[in-house]
Amino acid sequence: MLAIGEFSRLTHLSVKTLRRYHEAGLLVPAAVDRATGYRSYDGHQIPTAQVIHRLRELDVPLADVRRIIESGDPDRRAALVSDHLARLEAELDRTRSAVVSLRRLLDPDPVPLSVELRAVPVTTVAAIEDDVDGDSVAAWFAGALAELDAAIGTRTGPPGGVYDNSLFEEGRGHVLLHLPSADPPRRGRVRPVTLPAVELAVATHVGPHDDSDITYGELGSWVVANALAVAGPVRETYLVGPADDPDPAAWRTEIGWPIFRMT
Repeated sequence: MLAIGEFSRLTHLSVKTLRRYHEAGLLVPAAVDRATGYRSYDGHQIPTAQVIHRLRELDVPLADVRRIIESGDPDRRAALVSDHLARLEAELDRTRSAVVSLRRLLDPDPVPLSVELRAVPVTTVAAIEDDVDGDSVAAWFAGALAELDAAIGTRTGPPGGVYDNSLFEEGRGHVLLHLPSADPPRRGRVRPVTLPAVELAVATHVGPHDDSDITYGELGSWVVANALAVAGPVRETYLVGPADDPDPAAWRTEIGWPIFRMT
């Protein structure tokens, strides 16, 4: 039997941490003296303590640590650890994206945004549309694009989206995703839709969609300085996306801001 101090030195878990794990039922001492309350540990508990230590270093929540420790199924334990590692990797990706965005925002000599004025004619497309919550747009987009691809077959051009202003202002709005088609079908949610002619100020966002708000901001500033903004919905065209290249750095998204030309 090992006193709590000895066990602490062997496992590199502080006495305070060991007491907290005991109170949480995560690492219960082999014996507790009823008179003094002194905790004693068995040498066989050292590997368990080391596993807990590593899991906590990975910020695994205590409830998940308990499930991993108590599970007698190796596959179940591996799945729990893998799920948490996947969450950590996703968080790391978000952190890296935020760092890149901050560096771009704080750059004292930013590269000027290239903006093109474009007259887009009336166009009939194959489309899926719905009212969508802002938090659900990515999932809705993926499902709608898969359904459009199944209905159209071979693409003849890049997909595009039309986003109602209320989606940005209120967190919920009308979204329309479309693909070019010479003869748009009616299948499932897919319908022919005629998009009206529009004048756009167009800029290309390079990279993942998570920081497209920066390009939106730069384009909006350009519009304020150079054109008359119109209240119509924003249009996006996905020149290069996940289906074309798995590397987010290669993605290219055109953002079209509705305007009225003053000259």
